[in-house]
Formats: sequence, structure tokens, C-alpha cells
Amino acid sequence: MRVRWVTGFLDTPPADASVAERFWLAVTGTTLSVRRGDGTFATLQPPSGDATLRVQVVGDPPARGHLDLHVDDPFEAAGALRGAAQVWRDDEIVVLRSPAGIVFCLVAWKGERTAPGGAARVADQLCLDIPAGSYAAETAFWRAVTGWEHDPVPDAPQFERLLAPAPIPMRLLLQRIDAGPPGVHVDLACADVPAEVARHEQLGATVVRRVPGAWTTLRDPAGREYCVTARPPAR
Repeated sequence: MRVRWVTGFLDTPPADASVAERFWLAVTGTTLSVRRGDGTFATLQPPSGDATLRVQVVGDPPARGHLDLHVDDPFEAAGALRGAAQVWRDDEIVVLRSPAGIVFCLVAWKGERTAPGGAARVADQLCLDIPAGSYAAETAFWRAVTGWEHDPVPDAPQFERLLAPAPIPMRLLLQRIDAGPPGVHVDLACADVPAEVARHEQLGATVVRRVPGAWTTLRDPAGREYCVTARPPAR
């Protein structure tokens, strides 16, 4: 299976969907596409390049995230995967669950190849939050699924990175967590974390924790956590 592109999804219950979408449009400087799927789905379209974030209205709380892997043939790829459990499928998509319980989708690649550009901040990383007891097996699973370069973080052993080959702009960060359920959250890169965090707060986010010089974890208006990081907003 060759991963051609990666999209992060912001999944929000109906009561919070409108305010969450307005927040993320403002944060990312994107515009909302025409809605599809009976109004359930939309794309956050960047000023240039191909989209890396989408939104979905889901029927159950809490607000959360998932990732889509864009491949040549989702059904052939699903049949070749080892260790993932199928949750659902239709004529276009296969929904799967990783060994640790992280939901992801296989979708057909539509020719995406150009990273969004020209922004002062960019959502360029999806963090997979993995319970400690599942971490080794889950890391092996995602390394096998993607085939991407594995980049350990020696000074922060709770993290490992999977670096996507060009032209894919979205990489994966594997984070070992001691408590809480498995899941996916968005990380944004920016040049000035304090200034960017202040901007997010003005737009309706609340700070959860600060790690000076590295990142700040925030909660969006729907209650979904994400991070603003000190990585420069370019690969």
C-alpha cells in the first residue's frame, strides 16, 4: 500500500459544529468548501495548494479527530492491511480501527500533490495519542502501514515521528500517553508560539498547558485539544 496523501479530520457533534468550523477557518485562514454527504462533510480549503484538513459533523460526543490515508485503491489496501479491524465501508471509503483503537479511513487518492503554502502557521502534523501499554505494537503498526522514515526523538522518548515523503506535507507524531483514550489531534507549526497562542485565545480557544520553547496545548470551542508548536511553518 502506498500512501499518497494524508488528511486530518475535525469531528464535531452537531451542537458545536458551527462554532468549531468558524474557529478553525479563522485559525487556519482557509475557506469552507461546498458541503457534501447530506451536509456532513466539508473541506478547509487553503489559499493555495491542496487541502490537509476537513471537518465532519458526527452524531456522538466528544469533539475529536481522525485521519484519512489517501491511496490508489482503498479496498485493495484494506485487504492487505494486517492488524486493523474494519469498522464500516461503503462504495468509496473503508473505516478501520488500529490495534490500539485509533480510527482511520482509507480513501481514494484524487491527485493531491501540492502542499498549502504562504501561511504564517500550518497544520502539518497529526499526533496519534497512544496508551503506554499499546505503544510498541501501535508504533510498529503505523510504521508498516505508511512505510515512512522513522525518526525517534532521543531527548523526548515519549515521542516518535514518521516523516512523510514529498510531496505529502502532513507527518505523524506518535505520542505515548499514561492516561486517557487513544485518539488523534492536530498540531500546528508557527514561528512565534506565544503570539499564535494569544491569537487563538482571542478566537475562542483556552490554554490547557504550556511547555515553554516547545508547544502549548489548547482546547478549541468544541472542547477538542490540539497543539501549537515551535516548529517553523515550512518543511
